[in-house]
Amino acid sequence: MTGDRTLTGLGLRILAVMLLTFMSVLLKLAEARGAKLPELMLFRQLFAIPVVLAWVAIGPGLATLRTQRLGAHATRTAIGLIGMSLNFGGVLLLPLAEATTISFTVPIFATILGALVLKEATGRHRWAAVVIGFAGVLIVTQPGSGHIPLFGASAALAGAFMTSIIAIQLRQLGRTENAGTTVFWFSTLSCIPLGLVYPFIATAHDAATWALLIGVGIVGGMGQIAFTAALRFAPVSAVMPMDYSGLIWATLFGWLIFGVLPGGWTFVGAPIIVASGLYIVWRERRRGVPASPVIAPAEAADAERQAQTDEQRPPAL
Repeated sequence: MTGDRTLTGLGLRILAVMLLTFMSVLLKLAEARGAKLPELMLFRQLFAIPVVLAWVAIGPGLATLRTQRLGAHATRTAIGLIGMSLNFGGVLLLPLAEATTISFTVPIFATILGALVLKEATGRHRWAAVVIGFAGVLIVTQPGSGHIPLFGASAALAGAFMTSIIAIQLRQLGRTENAGTTVFWFSTLSCIPLGLVYPFIATAHDAATWALLIGVGIVGGMGQIAFTAALRFAPVSAVMPMDYSGLIWATLFGWLIFGVLPGGWTFVGAPIIVASGLYIVWRERRRGVPASPVIAPAEAADAERQAQTDEQRPPAL
């Protein structure tokens, strides 16, 4: 990879993290104006579909959306909706910076699941990183102190756990499906159960709230595309540390929009959680594992296939 392409990948990843953090801001603003969780999830998926379709049409083509694994996509959707509800719940119930910090436990859970489910070799170094990471979580959440809502912290932790399960699913789907196909079917299939629930919880909103709901889907879809596109220009090991910039954006948005700064213990625990995650990724790279469990393996595989296609394509005249 040339230096310019790597910098492009890093820039796209930072942009993706900023967009996804801003989506969380829109979620909190819409919820404060009366939008309910199922509504937020529905519009997140519904208005992301046009964005994803445009991306696929410009890239590999709409024909790539055909799939022979609809059942696997349905399973991914069911688990994905549970994970989304928990992650959104954490964002709505916690201050933005604390919710973002707890989401950094995904590589910790991925290490545990990799050892228990995939039977991956996990040495004492990574187990030590897992223990240290959870110590950082205890510092941030301060159980029993009322520092942050216990229910919100539990939802955020459960959401991170579900995200690590989804990573394993994506690893399996990525053997036959590219990232655009997976994202499209997840968004589309999600609209079916959410659409069935919507009439029972639908409420009237003003124009500003509708704009926020639509913005959740569009900004979320754009963030997801940038998140994936970064891997076309830079390797996983290079772009993954950029994900931790989310804490900067969460702190900034939390202060500017909600007037809330992280508690003192968050500044103590967050570096511990981040260091634990980075160490796990570094150990993966040292062992020669091509894709970190933190990053959806389907995205990495799709980026690799796209890079090979670009290399084989004749130069433009």
